[in-house]
Amino acid sequence: MNIKILGTGCINCKNLEKAVNITIAEMNLEAKVEKVEDIQKIIGYGIMRTPGLVINEKVVSSGRVLSVSELKEIFLKY
Repeated sequence: MNIKILGTGCINCKNLEKAVNITIAEMNLEAKVEKVEDIQKIIGYGIMRTPGLVINEKVVSSGRVLSVSELKEIFLKY
């Protein structure tokens, strides 16, 4: 699974990154996590609010920090 966290470094972006890493560890998943901070690349995904979460090149969330339980539900689909 390829996961991208879209954001320029705000506290919400960092919190989402932490939640993603916790979820991956708890679920024992093999995933590559990438932080995308370049604003042009973020805009390229069509989101207007950060943080954004992209899984396998599909935007699954933007503008909010997902909880670990929410992330687990999303990750199970991939």
